[in-house]
Amino acid sequence: MNTRSKFLLGGLLILGTASFLAAKSTAATAQFYLTPHELAERLKADDSFRENGMKVGGRVVPGTIVKSAGNKEVRFVMRDTMPGSEARFTVVYKGIIPDTFTDSVDVVVEGRLDAGNTFQATVLLAKCASRYENAPGKPGYAPGSQGGHPADVPKTPSAAPQT
Repeated sequence: MNTRSKFLLGGLLILGTASFLAAKSTAATAQFYLTPHELAERLKADDSFRENGMKVGGRVVPGTIVKSAGNKEVRFVMRDTMPGSEARFTVVYKGIIPDTFTDSVDVVVEGRLDAGNTFQATVLLAKCASRYENAPGKPGYAPGSQGGHPADVPKTPSAAPQT
């Protein structure tokens, strides 16, 4: 075997080993992102799916939020955002509750589903409004505008000073 063949064989061996290790580590740390409807369908097909860590995105059902006395634990029901879907899961989260967490807010929870179909969340993310606006009568509110951009801030960046 000549030197070039040995070099190519060694390069292929290194590339193959690196690819195998990358694929194996990605599979070990990958998480699913599902909706409640998709989660319910996966559980029907394979009940052992609940053992996997996953992220589930849905909407808080109004009136179901129950906070502990110290606001360090919250329990609520999450439903699918898709109209017509009846999939719902109870979620229990222990930790700091986001300020934007309220009824009917879209949430993403990360954790595992226990044997009683309660989602034990380790991460709770609540979507915030698409934009924040100053209220009428507050500093920065531009009369005649529909809210939004503050009156004393230019809408386009000013040109750089000439030297």
